Amino acid sequence: MLDAMGIGLILPVMPALLQEVSQTSMADAAFWGGILTASYAAMQFLFGPLLGNLSDRFGRRPVLIISLIFMGFDYFLMAIAPTLFLLFVARIISGITGATYATAAAYLSDTSAKGERSKNFGYIGGAFGIGFILGPLVGGLLSEFGIRMPFIIAGCLALLNAAFGLLVLPETLNANNRRAFKWYRANPLKALLRIRNLPMVGSVMLVVFIYSTASHVYPVIWNFFTIEKFAWEPKMVAISLAAYGICAAVVQVTILGLMIRRFGVERTASLGMIISIGALIFLALVDSTLLIFIGMPIAALGAVVSPALQGMMADQVSDDEQGELQGVFASVVAISAIVSPLILSYTFQQFTKEEAVFYLPGAPFGVAAMLTLLALIVFNLSRKERQQ
Repeated sequence: MLDAMGIGLILPVMPALLQEVSQTSMADAAFWGGILTASYAAMQFLFGPLLGNLSDRFGRRPVLIISLIFMGFDYFLMAIAPTLFLLFVARIISGITGATYATAAAYLSDTSAKGERSKNFGYIGGAFGIGFILGPLVGGLLSEFGIRMPFIIAGCLALLNAAFGLLVLPETLNANNRRAFKWYRANPLKALLRIRNLPMVGSVMLVVFIYSTASHVYPVIWNFFTIEKFAWEPKMVAISLAAYGICAAVVQVTILGLMIRRFGVERTASLGMIISIGALIFLALVDSTLLIFIGMPIAALGAVVSPALQGMMADQVSDDEQGELQGVFASVVAISAIVSPLILSYTFQQFTKEEAVFYLPGAPFGVAAMLTLLALIVFNLSRKERQQ
């Protein structure tokens, strides 16, 4: 939750910061924002398996705590960065230190029984949702004291998170389940090839990649989209992010478990993707602030997809491979986060620049809807493979 607060704090002010350091229009600032996001994701792809395997060797606790300490100081660097170059340096560092999602997910796998992991992965999503309720709201308020202030507070939150882990968090990986660290396991490309050979995991990983590429449209485009189309101030962007965070938290903490019990994990994932397609088409065409808020609870139902897919895969591997699996999962998501900002921010730039042939700020959401449809098709076509 504290990690998500740190991320959410800076979202309302990123467009203004990018315009300030690059001296460009909103369309071009969005493009640079996509490049920054892609560089962050590239580091997560490269370092996700490394941190996941380090956690299999040395335990989850030290990897989490050390990464958070570095992340805190990285936010402070972003707070004083006067140029795009220094922002790039800061995002690269934060991408490395932020590759701990795999370790957190492995920690949860250590303490969850098979069959319960999809629901419990939803709790991680719920914690992120709560963080995005509080983070953007605080970030919007802090923007009144300057666009750099949220970065300072984000750094303080990361260090507070590290202190919390140091004082409270117990280690969950016992000595019997630890294994020697080997560099070839930390190679993201080799890890991907190895996971492809495990039952069911390969086809689901492909679905994860396509769906994640589509779902990244929210963190990549949302603040630029709402400022461009509706002329929202940072406070309004913060309120919208907080509102969505509330909806996502409710879905992942309560509704996800109910859907899995009622429909099963596979049908839950399918239903989530169908709902996401409708929500993305709606956002591509919406022309009213009121309608955006009315549609949020429905759009948030798409938050069931990722934990459902993640739980399906976690149940297929042994306990001593959970860190590796979650590292590869994080890397697949990171690859999608490299591709997605480049495609979606470029789409936004082309449909919002002054010389655009057709003005449509919601065009990236239309692209995301087509990608989600493709993910649904692949998921259904691979059903026979998963049932063998």
